[in-house]
Amino acid sequence: MIISDSRHIAVVAQALPQTIYDIARDLFRLPEWAAGLAAGNLQVMDENTVELDSPMGRVRTVFLPRNQLGVLDHRVILPDGTTMDNPLRLVVHPAGTEIIFTVRQGSASNADFEADCLAVRADLERLARLAEKSAESEE
Repeated sequence: MIISDSRHIAVVAQALPQTIYDIARDLFRLPEWAAGLAAGNLQVMDENTVELDSPMGRVRTVFLPRNQLGVLDHRVILPDGTTMDNPLRLVVHPAGTEIIFTVRQGSASNADFEADCLAVRADLERLARLAEKSAESEE
């Protein structure tokens, strides 16, 4: 048995999965909620790919093609060529939609891993607030 070095960070939003999906999958809206990834100077390459400034430097992010399953997995390619695959899923929840991101520790120190987990939670909370605000305006 191998002990996993990953953690699933989850937030429940009081919004429909499609509302959250549409916000999260809009490449131009990444800076609104994904502070751990998108710091600005965004250039959309195609419907799945964006290059942008991030806290890690200039990165390329490639999302899976649009789908009806709530799968927002994406690959981040760092300036040094290192790739990081990031699972991001939307799952129906009794109170709305659960937004789940898997953070992998990899070679990060325990302190850096904990900081990454906190940053991801903050990003997911921002996404949930955006979706809830959008859901309220649709009512």
